Amino acid sequence: MLHPIVPGRPDVGDHVYLPPFVAPLLAAATHDEDLHAALTAVAGHFGFDSFSYATSAMPEIDRDDVVYVYTTLPRTWVERYDRQAYVAVDPRLRANWASTLPLVWDQTTLRGPGIAGNAFLDDALAHGIGSGVSYMFRAAHDCHVFIAFSARTARNDALRLHAIRRNLADLVLFGHYFHEFFMRDSLERGTCALPRRTPLSRRETECVRLAARGMTTDDIAVKLDIRARTVQFHFDRVRSKLGAANRQEAIAIAVQRNLL
Repeated sequence: MLHPIVPGRPDVGDHVYLPPFVAPLLAAATHDEDLHAALTAVAGHFGFDSFSYATSAMPEIDRDDVVYVYTTLPRTWVERYDRQAYVAVDPRLRANWASTLPLVWDQTTLRGPGIAGNAFLDDALAHGIGSGVSYMFRAAHDCHVFIAFSARTARNDALRLHAIRRNLADLVLFGHYFHEFFMRDSLERGTCALPRRTPLSRRETECVRLAARGMTTDDIAVKLDIRARTVQFHFDRVRSKLGAANRQEAIAIAVQRNLL
């Protein structure tokens, strides 16, 4: 089962080395902006169209367990991935589970005799996932973290492979920074474990209703006589409860479910 996880607020120490590619994410977080646009830009800088993060404590790759996910891919693909139980047949996961080395793949390298795996690749290509780089590492609390950069390109030619090799170290390093700065705290605080149908609190509903009227974080803070950071905290909870990628999607889901 896939469950959306909301990135937390980074707490960066004074003596932590910050690679250049982390700066846009920290800037977005500092201004209480959604990370989707910043992550899409970082992925584009590396030559990819999307970025995905997933983590789980499952001891086996095909065990029926909760997998927490954050991705710039469309929500429709995440729902389809979950509905089709692709976690059990995704050849990227199997390759990364078997090796700590990053996997550089396209539509020609992962195909084999397994019909289910080939069907996944066909479906992924139809949804704009034709090739990419993925890898897995072990994090705190015995969690496995899966990172994937994906592109619409179905086949990696020599020029593209050269670019991937040139950026490979940064691609791997990026996943560790993203996990440490934006996901570790959320996982440890348990915000990711909120059920999708957990009802919104009265204050959360007020924040969403005011945002739906076009109010900014600062406007809502003044209106409700609370701090802007508290407003952002409420929206983090709302996004997690509704499984929304950003504030606009949270508003749309709330309206669709008649929560306002």
